[in-house]
Amino acid sequence: MKKLLYVMCLMLLLASNVSAAEVSGVEVNALSKSVSSWDGRVLPDYPNGKPEITILRIKIPPGVALPLHKHPVINAGILISGELTVVTEDGKTLHLKAGETIIEVVNTWHYGKNEGNKPAEIVVFYAGTMNTPLSVNK
Repeated sequence: MKKLLYVMCLMLLLASNVSAAEVSGVEVNALSKSVSSWDGRVLPDYPNGKPEITILRIKIPPGVALPLHKHPVINAGILISGELTVVTEDGKTLHLKAGETIIEVVNTWHYGKNEGNKPAEIVVFYAGTMNTPLSVNK
């Protein structure tokens, strides 16, 4: 019965167009909002097609560098733990620490590397279309 009451309250809240920030005790903090990737390039328009959202948790051991790759879809992430360095093929570099966010480059060759002494763990959200790869290795 209690569970049903919670569900009903949530449905009423959603139906009333009240944002979560207007509910007592709820905090909402924007972690990132941008029209460009971390290197300053404007994000591309979304492609036509059936949308597909993918969320990945990626763990990179200390000392490991990912292969040179690019993402054909818009994606963003938050580094949960550790440190991560992202480097574009033309040498632009971003250093991330735990808790920091990234709006990733799209269709730009780059790689990530963990230069720290503990695993880097990042959660990445991809906003693409069905049958489009999330990454392509060079």
